[in-house]
Amino acid sequence: MMRLDRILTEMGAGSRQEVKKLIRKGQVSVDGEIIKKPEVKVEEKTARIRCLGISYRYEPYVYYMLHKPAGVVSATEDSKERTVLELLENPARKDLFPVGRLDKDTEGLLLLTNDGELAHRLLSPKKHVDKTYEAVISGIVTEEDAAAFARGVDIGDDTLTLPAVLEILKTDPEQNCSEISITIQEGRYHQIKRMFEAVGKRVVYLKRIRMGTLKLDPELPKGASRRLTEEEIDALKQAWAKES
Repeated sequence: MMRLDRILTEMGAGSRQEVKKLIRKGQVSVDGEIIKKPEVKVEEKTARIRCLGISYRYEPYVYYMLHKPAGVVSATEDSKERTVLELLENPARKDLFPVGRLDKDTEGLLLLTNDGELAHRLLSPKKHVDKTYEAVISGIVTEEDAAAFARGVDIGDDTLTLPAVLEILKTDPEQNCSEISITIQEGRYHQIKRMFEAVGKRVVYLKRIRMGTLKLDPELPKGASRRLTEEEIDALKQAWAKES
């Protein structure tokens, strides 16, 4: 059982004080009955709540897949830049945050949720969660580069990077560029860019397409988002359960 004002606040109906005022004014009903006391406790899992004519269903955790475009920052708020949360239309909750970061100029898959435990398990270095990216590289990527990445690369930190899987998709000697896929299990600062700099090359385009079991929906346009399916959520949770 939860307080009615808390449920509505967590579900984004307004601030705690705003919600209390609406309840006291008779603007909120539970299972068809007008409730005027903010402290009334209701069964959050089954209660049918309406506020100002809008229906609310309590969900403790929500999960969004965002196709992050370049030019926005992976943050909950920023005084100068547009954030990934600003791309969500009518989010189900106000306590969402991005799981990990993509650089401002990096595109692709970003998970937004309020599930702190899931986020921790996906980001923990001990869990070694695969993250796959596609990239365009200035320079001709070679099998020697792939072998170096598989061993671990010195990017100026105290330790080498963990082994990474580098796949060469296409090379263009005339344009002196390559298209590659790379899978890493860490999230060091500018890691992929620094790895290629370590072998004398430069990343000119980077896009994340997978994180753990979650793959970027090819039908999702840049800047758009959607709720994760139950199957996608279950797959993420089952994967962490196996590793626990």
